[in-house]
Amino acid sequence: MKATGIVRRIDDLGRVVVPKEIRRTLRIREGDPLEIFTDREGQVILKKYSPIGELTEFANEYCESLNENTSYISIITDRDNVIAISGGSKKEFLEKRISPDLEKIVESRDTFITDEKNLPIKLLYEDESPEVYTAQVVCPIVMQGDPIGSLILLSKDKEKTMGNLEKVLLETASKFLAKQLEH
Repeated sequence: MKATGIVRRIDDLGRVVVPKEIRRTLRIREGDPLEIFTDREGQVILKKYSPIGELTEFANEYCESLNENTSYISIITDRDNVIAISGGSKKEFLEKRISPDLEKIVESRDTFITDEKNLPIKLLYEDESPEVYTAQVVCPIVMQGDPIGSLILLSKDKEKTMGNLEKVLLETASKFLAKQLEH
């Protein structure tokens, strides 16, 4: 564990403020759920909670199914990282931090699709060349009104375009995943 040198007191309601610098570094936003753990030495550990992370095996199977039926690269993210991928390089995507552009789409709760007006966006924070993907559909996963991640279809084939069919497919899949997480 890394020491920060920051000390905070617990108030009379049992609350403690997580310093802004730490929240920014760990990408913890207002309203984000945190898991609380304790260890044998009596340390309290706060961990950012990802509802989608609870379904990693299911998310992998879901990505595989989308890939098999569409032949597109399929990806599932939580609000911070890629958690499942099929049809593309796991090494390139899996557990990588999502880009600010993708974060904005997730926060907007609106489906993004590449077309004449919308060029492909960077998906990963470290991504240097989003134009390698010629077609994208990004659909936020919204559970109980809160954006918790996204479903993505990608293609590198210049001949392929994505339209309303792919958009409706991902919106349906997104709602299905959200319902699975609510149970």
